[in-house]
Amino acid sequence: MHIRIAHAEDLAQIMNIYRVAQDFMIESGNPNQWGFTYPSKDLIRQDIEDGACYLVICEDAPHGVFALFRGKEPTYSYIENGRWLNDDEYVTVHRIASDGKCRGIFKCTADYCKEISDNIRIDTHHDNIIMQRQIERNGFIKCGRIYVDDGSPRIAYQWSKK
Repeated sequence: MHIRIAHAEDLAQIMNIYRVAQDFMIESGNPNQWGFTYPSKDLIRQDIEDGACYLVICEDAPHGVFALFRGKEPTYSYIENGRWLNDDEYVTVHRIASDGKCRGIFKCTADYCKEISDNIRIDTHHDNIIMQRQIERNGFIKCGRIYVDDGSPRIAYQWSKK
């Protein structure tokens, strides 16, 4: 498995991965985090244009996708019921998804991020038990609760090399 930056011509495959992930989330008891509307094609197109969309390649094809951002994440400025591990520079992982055809998509993503940053932040919905397990299994510490742009809460995690 390896990671590569996504290109405009990958958009259809990316949206297919997200559709499979949306179905899986709904079927596994997490219908409210993404539903069938998030992420939108326009958002993913913007991620690609911004150089923030990455693909996880397995068996010579994309089977995972995530967005990676450097710099401060605005929704992380306020955290309740806890605190971040530190205030050092970090990268943020958003919109991670898999089509379910290859195992280890999250671990590959986390390992890639750990190579490029000493601090990684990520969040997930309280109903997304599967993602919570993946995040914790890969060394992230639960830090508290943040609120995304629509006001809904998310469990916030951080990994720090320190």
